[in-house]
Amino acid sequence: MLPAPCPPDEALRQQALDDLDLLDTPAELYLDTLVRLTRELFGVDTVLISLVDRDRQWFKARTGLDLAETPRDISFCGHAVAARSPLVVEDAHLDVRFCDNPVVVGAPFIRFYAGQPLYSRDNQPIGTLCLLHPQPRGLDPAERLRLRDLATLVEGYLHLRNVSQHAHTLRQAVSREQRKALIDPLTQLWNRAGFNEFYPRELASAMEQGLQLAAIYCDLDHFKQVNDQFGHGGGDQVLWESARRMSAALRPDDLLVRLGGEEFVALVSVHDASELQHIAERVRQAIAATPMSIGTLSHTVTSSIGTAIAAPGENPASLLERADSALYLAKHQGRNRTVHAA
Repeated sequence: MLPAPCPPDEALRQQALDDLDLLDTPAELYLDTLVRLTRELFGVDTVLISLVDRDRQWFKARTGLDLAETPRDISFCGHAVAARSPLVVEDAHLDVRFCDNPVVVGAPFIRFYAGQPLYSRDNQPIGTLCLLHPQPRGLDPAERLRLRDLATLVEGYLHLRNVSQHAHTLRQAVSREQRKALIDPLTQLWNRAGFNEFYPRELASAMEQGLQLAAIYCDLDHFKQVNDQFGHGGGDQVLWESARRMSAALRPDDLLVRLGGEEFVALVSVHDASELQHIAERVRQAIAATPMSIGTLSHTVTSSIGTAIAAPGENPASLLERADSALYLAKHQGRNRTVHAA
């Protein structure tokens, strides 16, 4: 195995990546949608938006792979970044750089790789949009152009995101090192610690807008049966897909958290209980609307939801407890429904 060489201007390249403030941030709907469509377009198992950090490659968006990151020294993307040009490996078994790479001889058993570099505004390569597949194949000229165009869309979004108010607020709230402890690695959502960290900010924001802060507490129905039938790997796929569907059903400024297990909470700012019910129902329907793919199989998943609006001066634990009680009622009344706490 030949690790990718470091570019001669590595310090500048790394600084450009750090300045974008993308590493260890939550998943984003636009990029999740783009990698999913890219996978369907090229007919490959895995598509990643990979950012090449100092000693790792971290996946800002991914579909078809459970890992959140891998070491830089085994990455294919590191070679594309170092060369500052697209890299296509039609059969990794026949390429001396990769034939004994751990991700070639072991899971995910990469044979085909195609990576299109992504660039910062000052033209530094920060990562790739890449395709992975367990069988050898190539890309014809039209497909190479298509991959380049898709990478352009990724770059454009990342640049716009960097100057957005949301990104600015995130930078003010927590440092990159703090974020690492606040992100759930499986779903790439904020975790329980993130909920506790951001609750005061969300409450203050709602009050500034003359709105009320509310919690949507969601629990996947019969999740133990999913693990029993499909194994924990299948259960992880369901959790990942559920997180994507919930994110799509929520609004850009809503805060979605995985509390643990199959439990999720969204903090949303609303005018009243009617608006809260509408958002919660949209989340519930997004999960149940179509069966979820688990490997080559599919399985219909539903959820039960409890909602509650924070009372003046109420602490986050109390708000969660009331939403959880409403969730319990939803389960008791037959599941796959929403109940609002009085």
